[in-house]
Amino acid sequence: MNDPIADMLTRIRNSSLRGKSTVVTPASKLRAWVLDVLADEGYIRGYEKVTGADGHPALEISLKYYEGEPVIRELKRVSKPGRRVYMAVNDIPVVRQGLGVSIVSTSKGVMSDASARSANVGGEVLCTVF
Repeated sequence: MNDPIADMLTRIRNSSLRGKSTVVTPASKLRAWVLDVLADEGYIRGYEKVTGADGHPALEISLKYYEGEPVIRELKRVSKPGRRVYMAVNDIPVVRQGLGVSIVSTSKGVMSDASARSANVGGEVLCTVF
């Protein structure tokens, strides 16, 4: 697997469109940090560490729905292994006039775009969520 973050985002996107309540993805620290931001911003209920069917550690993500529709309407990967996207604090994109969130990997950790602006740090824009 070349892009584990894109794999996790695709699993979340596909499961939410199918109406699943949970989705399992292989565990890593970066995936957990991205899920922390999604949980803090209210896009998922939460996640927990489990052991997968193959015995390897995994993350079980609880998806969130509102009136039968998934809370996550759009989930896009911005920075990819073939083309990394780094931005200064003033250039971090505002998603849907502030209704969405950009997830940024900074020197102070993985955080939302609003947190990065308040901490005055830029970094690699991992994905956008609306």
